[in-house]
Amino acid sequence: MKRTLFAPEHEAFRETVRTFLAKEVAPHYEQWTADGIVSREAWLAAGRQGLLGIAVPEEYGGGGAPDFRYGVVLAEEFTRVGAAGLAVGLHNDVIGPYLTGLATEEQKRRWLPGFCSGEIITAIAMTEPGAGSDLQGIRTTAEDKGDHFLLNGAKTFISNGILADLVVVVAKTTPEGGARGLSLLVVERGMEGFERGRNLEKIGQHAQDTAELFFHDVKVPRENLLGEPDSAFLHLVTNLPQERLAIAVAGIAAAEHLLELTTTYVKEREAFGRPISTFQHIRFEIAEMATECAVTRTFVDRCIEDHDRGELDAVHASMAKWWATELQKRVADRCLQLHGGYGYMKEFPVARAFTDGRVQTIYGGTTEIMKEIIGRSLLA
Repeated sequence: MKRTLFAPEHEAFRETVRTFLAKEVAPHYEQWTADGIVSREAWLAAGRQGLLGIAVPEEYGGGGAPDFRYGVVLAEEFTRVGAAGLAVGLHNDVIGPYLTGLATEEQKRRWLPGFCSGEIITAIAMTEPGAGSDLQGIRTTAEDKGDHFLLNGAKTFISNGILADLVVVVAKTTPEGGARGLSLLVVERGMEGFERGRNLEKIGQHAQDTAELFFHDVKVPRENLLGEPDSAFLHLVTNLPQERLAIAVAGIAAAEHLLELTTTYVKEREAFGRPISTFQHIRFEIAEMATECAVTRTFVDRCIEDHDRGELDAVHASMAKWWATELQKRVADRCLQLHGGYGYMKEFPVARAFTDGRVQTIYGGTTEIMKEIIGRSLLA
Protein backbone atom coordinates (compact mmCIF):
# COMPACT_ATOMS: atom_id res chain seq x y z
CA MET A 1 0.00 0.00 0.00
CA LYS A 2 1.25 3.46 -0.85
CA ARG A 3 2.22 5.44 2.23
CA THR A 4 0.81 8.97 2.48
CA LEU A 5 2.69 9.93 5.60
CA PHE A 6 5.58 11.89 4.14
CA ALA A 7 5.89 15.18 2.24
CA PRO A 8 8.67 15.92 -0.29
CA GLU A 9 10.81 17.54 2.41
CA HIS A 10 10.80 14.30 4.40
CA GLU A 11 11.93 12.29 1.38
CA ALA A 12 14.69 14.83 0.71
CA PHE A 13 15.76 14.40 4.34
CA ARG A 14 15.76 10.62 3.81
CA GLU A 15 18.35 11.02 1.05
CA THR A 16 20.48 13.11 3.40
CA VAL A 17 20.29 10.38 6.05
CA ARG A 18 21.20 7.67 3.55
CA THR A 19 24.22 9.66 2.37
CA PHE A 20 25.33 10.17 5.98
CA LEU A 21 24.97 6.46 6.79
CA ALA A 22 26.92 5.42 3.68
CA LYS A 23 29.76 7.86 4.38
CA GLU A 24 30.00 8.15 8.16
CA VAL A 25 28.56 4.91 9.56
CA ALA A 26 28.80 1.90 7.22
CA PRO A 27 32.61 2.05 6.74
CA HIS A 28 33.23 2.13 10.50
CA TYR A 29 30.48 -0.02 11.96
CA GLU A 30 32.42 -3.29 12.19
CA GLN A 31 35.17 -1.51 14.11
CA TRP A 32 32.64 0.05 16.47
CA THR A 33 31.14 -3.39 17.01
CA ALA A 34 34.56 -4.79 17.89
CA ASP A 35 35.27 -1.83 20.19
CA GLY A 36 31.87 -2.03 21.89
CA ILE A 37 31.35 1.70 21.40
CA VAL A 38 30.72 4.25 18.66
CA SER A 39 33.30 6.91 17.86
CA ARG A 40 32.53 10.39 19.18
CA GLU A 41 33.44 11.66 15.72
CA ALA A 42 30.28 9.97 14.41
CA TRP A 43 28.19 12.07 16.77
CA LEU A 44 29.95 15.24 15.66
CA ALA A 45 29.39 14.24 12.03
CA ALA A 46 25.68 13.70 12.75
CA GLY A 47 25.57 17.16 14.28
CA ARG A 48 27.24 18.74 11.27
CA GLN A 49 24.73 17.00 9.00
CA GLY A 50 21.79 18.38 10.98
CA LEU A 51 20.61 15.00 12.27
CA LEU A 52 20.69 15.99 15.96
CA GLY A 53 18.21 18.28 17.67
CA ILE A 54 15.86 18.45 14.70
CA ALA A 55 12.99 19.56 16.96
CA VAL A 56 15.15 22.01 18.95
CA PRO A 57 14.43 25.69 18.19
CA GLU A 58 16.90 27.31 15.82
CA GLU A 59 17.98 29.86 18.42
CA TYR A 60 19.67 27.02 20.32
CA GLY A 61 21.31 25.51 17.26
CA GLY A 62 18.57 23.03 16.34
CA GLY A 63 16.56 22.37 13.23
CA GLY A 64 13.44 24.14 14.42
CA ALA A 65 11.22 21.38 13.04
CA PRO A 66 9.03 19.80 15.76
CA ASP A 67 7.74 17.23 13.27
CA PHE A 68 8.10 13.65 14.49
CA ARG A 69 8.14 12.39 10.90
CA TYR A 70 11.80 13.43 10.63
CA GLY A 71 12.52 11.13 13.55
CA VAL A 72 10.58 8.40 11.77
CA VAL A 73 12.80 8.78 8.70
CA LEU A 74 15.91 8.54 10.89
CA ALA A 75 14.62 5.43 12.66
CA GLU A 76 13.69 3.70 9.41
CA GLU A 77 16.99 4.38 7.68
CA PHE A 78 19.17 3.54 10.68
CA THR A 79 17.21 0.32 11.10
CA ARG A 80 17.65 -0.67 7.46
CA VAL A 81 21.45 -0.54 7.74
CA GLY A 82 21.50 -2.15 11.19
CA ALA A 83 23.14 0.85 12.88
CA ALA A 84 21.62 0.47 16.34
CA GLY A 85 24.87 1.48 18.02
CA LEU A 86 24.62 5.15 17.08
CA ALA A 87 21.64 5.95 19.32
CA VAL A 88 20.47 9.10 17.55
CA GLY A 89 16.83 8.20 18.20
CA LEU A 90 17.41 7.97 21.94
CA HIS A 91 19.14 11.36 21.87
CA ASN A 92 16.52 13.12 19.72
CA ASP A 93 13.19 11.45 20.48
CA VAL A 94 13.58 10.32 24.10
CA ILE A 95 15.88 12.81 25.82
CA GLY A 96 15.34 15.81 23.57
CA PRO A 97 11.74 16.44 24.71
CA TYR A 98 12.84 16.60 28.36
CA LEU A 99 15.35 19.32 27.55
CA THR A 100 13.15 21.37 25.23
CA GLY A 101 10.00 20.96 27.32
CA LEU A 102 11.28 21.20 30.88
CA ALA A 103 14.58 23.10 30.87
CA THR A 104 14.80 26.69 32.01
CA GLU A 105 16.10 29.34 29.63
CA GLU A 106 19.51 29.16 31.30
CA GLN A 107 19.59 25.37 31.01
CA LYS A 108 18.60 25.49 27.35
CA ARG A 109 21.39 27.91 26.51
CA ARG A 110 23.84 25.81 28.48
CA TRP A 111 22.99 22.38 27.05
CA LEU A 112 21.08 22.56 23.77
CA PRO A 113 23.80 23.94 21.45
CA GLY A 114 26.08 21.02 22.35
CA PHE A 115 23.13 18.62 22.15
CA CYS A 116 22.60 19.70 18.54
CA SER A 117 26.25 19.75 17.52
CA GLY A 118 27.05 16.31 18.93
CA GLU A 119 29.49 17.73 21.46
CA ILE A 120 27.09 16.75 24.26
CA ILE A 121 25.90 13.12 24.11
CA THR A 122 22.95 12.31 26.35
CA ALA A 123 21.47 9.42 28.31
CA ILE A 124 18.53 8.89 30.62
CA ALA A 125 18.92 6.79 33.76
CA MET A 126 15.76 5.19 35.12
CA THR A 127 16.45 1.46 35.41
CA GLU A 128 18.17 0.15 38.54
CA PRO A 129 19.46 -3.30 39.50
CA GLY A 130 16.24 -3.86 41.43
CA ALA A 131 13.79 -1.62 39.60
CA GLY A 132 12.79 -1.57 35.97
CA SER A 133 9.26 -0.69 34.94
CA ASP A 134 8.16 -0.18 38.56
CA LEU A 135 9.08 3.42 39.33
CA GLN A 136 8.03 2.99 42.96
CA GLY A 137 10.96 0.60 43.34
CA ILE A 138 13.57 3.26 42.58
CA ARG A 139 16.11 3.51 45.40
CA THR A 140 18.43 6.22 44.07
CA THR A 141 17.98 9.20 46.37
CA ALA A 142 18.60 12.91 46.02
CA GLU A 143 18.61 14.74 49.34
CA ASP A 144 17.75 18.42 49.12
CA LYS A 145 20.59 20.44 50.64
CA GLY A 146 19.34 23.85 49.61
CA ASP A 147 21.72 24.95 46.88
CA HIS A 148 22.33 21.37 45.72
CA PHE A 149 21.03 17.80 45.86
CA LEU A 150 23.14 14.99 47.31
CA LEU A 151 22.69 12.10 44.91
CA ASN A 152 23.33 8.47 45.88
CA GLY A 153 22.46 5.25 44.11
CA ALA A 154 23.09 3.07 41.08
CA LYS A 155 21.57 2.64 37.63
CA THR A 156 22.02 -0.13 35.08
CA PHE A 157 21.33 -0.96 31.41
CA ILE A 158 21.89 2.71 30.53
CA SER A 159 22.22 3.25 26.77
CA ASN A 160 25.00 5.75 25.91
CA GLY A 161 26.19 5.19 29.46
CA ILE A 162 29.91 5.35 28.64
CA LEU A 163 29.78 8.17 26.09
CA ALA A 164 27.19 10.35 27.80
CA ASP A 165 28.23 13.84 28.83
CA LEU A 166 24.80 14.63 30.29
CA VAL A 167 22.62 12.09 32.10
CA VAL A 168 19.02 12.74 33.11
CA VAL A 169 18.70 10.79 36.37
CA VAL A 170 15.43 9.77 37.99
CA ALA A 171 15.88 9.97 41.75
CA LYS A 172 13.74 9.89 44.86
CA THR A 173 13.55 13.34 46.47
CA THR A 174 10.59 12.64 48.78
CA PRO A 175 11.03 9.11 50.21
CA GLU A 176 7.43 8.82 51.43
CA GLY A 177 6.03 9.98 48.08
CA GLY A 178 6.44 6.70 46.18
CA ALA A 179 6.29 7.25 42.44
CA ARG A 180 5.04 10.79 43.17
CA GLY A 181 8.21 11.64 45.09
CA LEU A 182 10.63 11.43 42.16
CA SER A 183 12.57 14.23 40.47
CA LEU A 184 14.77 14.60 37.38
CA LEU A 185 18.35 15.70 37.95
CA VAL A 186 20.90 16.38 35.23
CA VAL A 187 24.30 14.88 36.06
CA GLU A 188 27.19 16.11 33.94
CA ARG A 189 30.47 14.43 33.02
CA GLY A 190 33.16 15.17 35.58
CA MET A 191 30.94 15.70 38.60
CA GLU A 192 32.72 14.35 41.66
CA GLY A 193 31.30 11.02 42.80
CA PHE A 194 29.79 10.16 39.41
CA GLU A 195 31.35 6.91 38.20
CA ARG A 196 30.74 4.59 35.28
CA GLY A 197 30.87 0.84 35.69
CA ARG A 198 31.22 -1.81 33.02
CA ASN A 199 30.36 -1.40 29.39
CA LEU A 200 27.93 -4.30 29.61
CA GLU A 201 28.28 -7.31 27.31
CA LYS A 202 25.01 -7.93 25.47
CA ILE A 203 23.84 -10.57 23.01
CA GLY A 204 23.22 -7.87 20.39
CA GLN A 205 23.77 -4.20 19.59
CA HIS A 206 27.46 -4.62 20.38
CA ALA A 207 28.41 -1.16 19.06
CA GLN A 208 26.02 0.48 21.54
CA ASP A 209 27.63 1.35 24.88
CA THR A 210 25.31 0.18 27.64
CA ALA A 211 26.62 0.80 31.13
CA GLU A 212 26.22 0.74 34.86
CA LEU A 213 26.28 4.17 36.53
CA PHE A 214 27.11 4.89 40.17
CA PHE A 215 26.49 8.02 42.23
CA HIS A 216 28.37 8.48 45.50
CA ASP A 217 27.49 11.74 47.28
CA VAL A 218 27.30 13.58 43.97
CA LYS A 219 26.58 17.25 44.57
CA VAL A 220 24.14 18.15 41.82
CA PRO A 221 23.60 21.94 41.71
CA ARG A 222 20.02 23.02 42.18
CA GLU A 223 20.18 24.68 38.76
CA ASN A 224 20.47 21.15 37.33
CA LEU A 225 16.98 20.20 38.53
CA LEU A 226 14.96 19.51 35.38
CA GLY A 227 11.31 20.46 35.70
CA GLU A 228 9.51 20.73 39.00
CA PRO A 229 10.63 18.84 42.13
CA ASP A 230 8.70 15.62 42.84
CA SER A 231 7.18 15.79 39.34
CA ALA A 232 9.28 13.22 37.48
CA PHE A 233 6.40 10.76 37.27
CA LEU A 234 4.23 13.29 35.44
CA HIS A 235 7.12 14.25 33.15
CA LEU A 236 7.86 10.60 32.36
CA VAL A 237 4.23 9.76 31.66
CA THR A 238 4.02 12.75 29.31
CA ASN A 239 7.07 11.74 27.26
CA LEU A 240 6.80 7.93 27.26
CA PRO A 241 4.25 7.72 24.40
CA GLN A 242 6.75 9.26 21.98
CA GLU A 243 9.52 6.95 23.19
CA ARG A 244 7.30 3.91 22.72
CA LEU A 245 6.12 5.05 19.31
CA ALA A 246 9.76 5.54 18.24
CA ILE A 247 10.49 1.94 19.25
CA ALA A 248 7.43 0.76 17.33
CA VAL A 249 8.63 2.64 14.24
CA ALA A 250 11.96 0.84 14.42
CA GLY A 251 10.16 -2.46 15.00
CA ILE A 252 8.01 -2.37 11.87
CA ALA A 253 10.90 -0.96 9.80
CA ALA A 254 13.08 -3.89 10.87
CA ALA A 255 10.35 -6.44 10.09
CA GLU A 256 9.79 -4.97 6.62
CA HIS A 257 13.50 -4.91 5.84
CA LEU A 258 13.96 -8.51 6.95
CA LEU A 259 11.01 -9.55 4.80
CA GLU A 260 12.56 -7.75 1.83
CA LEU A 261 15.93 -9.46 2.34
CA THR A 262 14.33 -12.87 2.77
CA THR A 263 12.04 -12.52 -0.25
CA THR A 264 15.13 -11.88 -2.38
CA TYR A 265 17.01 -14.77 -0.77
CA VAL A 266 14.34 -17.42 -1.29
CA LYS A 267 14.09 -16.48 -4.98
CA GLU A 268 17.81 -17.11 -5.40
CA ARG A 269 18.38 -20.07 -3.08
CA GLU A 270 17.85 -23.45 -4.72
CA ALA A 271 16.98 -26.85 -3.28
CA PHE A 272 16.13 -30.01 -5.19
CA GLY A 273 16.94 -28.26 -8.44
CA ARG A 274 14.63 -25.25 -8.10
CA PRO A 275 14.33 -21.97 -6.14
CA ILE A 276 12.89 -22.56 -2.69
CA SER A 277 10.39 -19.78 -3.40
CA THR A 278 8.50 -22.31 -5.54
CA PHE A 279 7.61 -24.41 -2.48
CA GLN A 280 4.17 -23.73 -1.07
CA HIS A 281 5.38 -23.58 2.52
CA ILE A 282 7.85 -20.81 1.66
CA ARG A 283 5.20 -18.84 -0.22
CA PHE A 284 2.80 -19.15 2.71
CA GLU A 285 5.47 -17.95 5.16
CA ILE A 286 6.22 -14.91 2.99
CA ALA A 287 2.49 -14.23 2.51
CA GLU A 288 1.82 -14.32 6.25
CA MET A 289 4.71 -12.01 7.12
CA ALA A 290 3.82 -9.59 4.32
CA THR A 291 0.24 -9.37 5.56
CA GLU A 292 1.26 -8.86 9.18
CA CYS A 293 3.72 -6.15 8.16
CA ALA A 294 1.15 -4.34 6.01
CA VAL A 295 -1.45 -4.33 8.78
CA THR A 296 1.09 -3.19 11.39
CA ARG A 297 2.48 -0.49 9.10
CA THR A 298 -1.00 0.97 8.64
CA PHE A 299 -1.60 1.17 12.38
CA VAL A 300 1.84 2.60 13.21
CA ASP A 301 1.56 5.24 10.50
CA ARG A 302 -1.82 6.25 11.90
CA CYS A 303 -0.23 6.57 15.37
CA ILE A 304 2.48 8.80 13.88
CA GLU A 305 -0.17 11.06 12.34
CA ASP A 306 -2.06 11.20 15.63
CA HIS A 307 1.15 12.03 17.50
CA ASP A 308 1.99 14.91 15.18
CA ARG A 309 -1.50 16.30 15.89
CA GLY A 310 -0.94 15.92 19.62
CA GLU A 311 -3.62 13.22 19.86
CA LEU A 312 -1.66 10.02 20.57
CA ASP A 313 -2.46 8.61 24.00
CA ALA A 314 -0.51 6.20 26.18
CA VAL A 315 -2.82 3.29 25.35
CA HIS A 316 -2.39 3.43 21.58
CA ALA A 317 1.34 4.07 21.93
CA SER A 318 1.51 0.93 24.08
CA MET A 319 -0.45 -1.03 21.48
CA ALA A 320 1.93 0.08 18.74
CA LYS A 321 5.00 -0.67 20.84
CA TRP A 322 4.17 -4.19 21.91
CA TRP A 323 2.61 -5.30 18.65
CA ALA A 324 5.33 -3.95 16.33
CA THR A 325 8.20 -5.25 18.45
CA GLU A 326 6.67 -8.69 18.91
CA LEU A 327 6.13 -8.78 15.14
CA GLN A 328 9.77 -7.82 14.64
CA LYS A 329 10.80 -10.71 16.88
CA ARG A 330 8.62 -13.22 15.04
CA VAL A 331 9.70 -12.05 11.59
CA ALA A 332 13.38 -12.13 12.56
CA ASP A 333 13.01 -15.72 13.77
CA ARG A 334 11.09 -16.88 10.70
CA CYS A 335 13.42 -15.10 8.27
CA LEU A 336 16.46 -16.61 9.93
CA GLN A 337 14.85 -20.05 9.57
CA LEU A 338 14.19 -19.48 5.88
CA HIS A 339 17.86 -18.61 5.39
CA GLY A 340 18.80 -22.04 6.75
CA GLY A 341 22.38 -22.41 7.94
CA TYR A 342 23.35 -19.09 6.39
CA GLY A 343 20.92 -17.33 8.70
CA TYR A 344 23.07 -18.43 11.62
CA MET A 345 26.20 -16.84 10.15
CA LYS A 346 27.24 -13.46 11.57
CA GLU A 347 28.03 -12.00 8.16
CA PHE A 348 24.40 -12.32 7.07
CA PRO A 349 22.26 -9.28 8.01
CA VAL A 350 19.44 -11.52 9.23
CA ALA A 351 21.69 -12.96 11.95
CA ARG A 352 22.62 -9.55 13.30
CA ALA A 353 19.00 -8.38 13.10
CA PHE A 354 17.92 -11.45 15.08
CA THR A 355 20.16 -10.57 18.06
CA ASP A 356 20.10 -6.78 17.76
CA GLY A 357 16.31 -6.65 17.71
CA ARG A 358 15.63 -8.98 20.62
CA VAL A 359 15.74 -6.17 23.19
CA GLN A 360 12.95 -4.27 21.43
CA THR A 361 10.23 -6.07 23.41
CA ILE A 362 12.04 -5.24 26.66
CA TYR A 363 13.29 -1.65 26.77
CA GLY A 364 10.93 1.29 26.77
CA GLY A 365 8.50 -0.88 28.74
CA THR A 366 8.18 -4.64 28.31
CA THR A 367 5.41 -6.26 26.30
CA GLU A 368 3.83 -7.33 29.57
CA ILE A 369 3.78 -3.77 30.91
CA MET A 370 2.28 -2.52 27.63
CA LYS A 371 -0.54 -5.06 27.92
CA GLU A 372 -1.10 -4.06 31.53
CA ILE A 373 -1.49 -0.38 30.52
CA ILE A 374 -3.97 -1.35 27.80
CA GLY A 375 -5.86 -3.77 30.00
CA ARG A 376 -6.26 -1.29 32.83
CA SER A 377 -7.68 1.31 30.43
CA LEU A 378 -10.33 -1.14 29.27
CA LEU A 379 -11.19 -2.81 32.55
CA ALA A 380 -10.80 -0.05 35.15
